[in-house]
Amino acid sequence: MSYLLLDLVFLAAAAGLAGLLSARRRGARPGARRRSLAWVPPLVAGVALLALTAVFDNVMIAVGLFSYASAALSGLAVGLAPLEDFAYPLAAAALLPALWVRLSRAERTGGTTPAGRPGRSGRRDHARRLAETPEGRR
Repeated sequence: MSYLLLDLVFLAAAAGLAGLLSARRRGARPGARRRSLAWVPPLVAGVALLALTAVFDNVMIAVGLFSYASAALSGLAVGLAPLEDFAYPLAAAALLPALWVRLSRAERTGGTTPAGRPGRSGRRDHARRLAETPEGRR
């Protein structure tokens, strides 16, 4: 299996999961406007991740920290770094913002997060119960 095929499978899975995480439910917030520039921070972060990957992968390959089997590479490279190295920062730039939005949306609605922890309303209830205990009244 080539590194490029492995990257394509990984990117497809990350893009699908990001799409599921960022999907809006119909009618969830009827009065809310969509933010027109919500894609700018993930784009800036993605460009920064790609630039850092280009720099540090070239340095690590140049000093001999790791190497690749040339038979599994596509042959395209940015300096010494093969093109296949750039799939993981792309996946992170797509997946992490979607995960962030999903987790913060669960907290705003007072529901549970994917980990099963209560959202913000659960924290308020916990703080209120803590204040009602004898130890919390000090």
